[in-house]
Amino acid sequence: MLKLFRFYSWLHRLGIPLLPKLLYGVNRILFAVVLPPTAKIGRNVTFAYQGLGVVVHAQAVLGDDVYVGPQVIIGGRAGEKQVPVIESGVLLGAGCRVLGPVTIGRGATVAAGAVVVKDVAAGSSVAGVPAKPMPV
Repeated sequence: MLKLFRFYSWLHRLGIPLLPKLLYGVNRILFAVVLPPTAKIGRNVTFAYQGLGVVVHAQAVLGDDVYVGPQVIIGGRAGEKQVPVIESGVLLGAGCRVLGPVTIGRGATVAAGAVVVKDVAAGSSVAGVPAKPMPV
């Protein structure tokens, strides 16, 4: 799934018009993942269960060594032009939502089912709806 993404993303950057869209559709059908070729995905990113149910905004940025659980949404918010930035070493639990112009700091953990609408400090853990820092 991720190798296919990297291939069609590379084709998109080369300016090839049709093939990246076709391969994006194949990725969406085979793996039930919405991963547009314009998203920036770092090295060693892991999508649990081959990205089952994951939706990533076309302009989102994921750093290196990020773990993305199943059913995660990384997307925009109505009325906002900016999208999430996920820094390196972040763990996104199953079913969490990261919405709008937020930054999740390096090494942070987002609990399963959390809804993140504000920035998350590096190394912290958040949970809940909306997500709030958890005591250590």
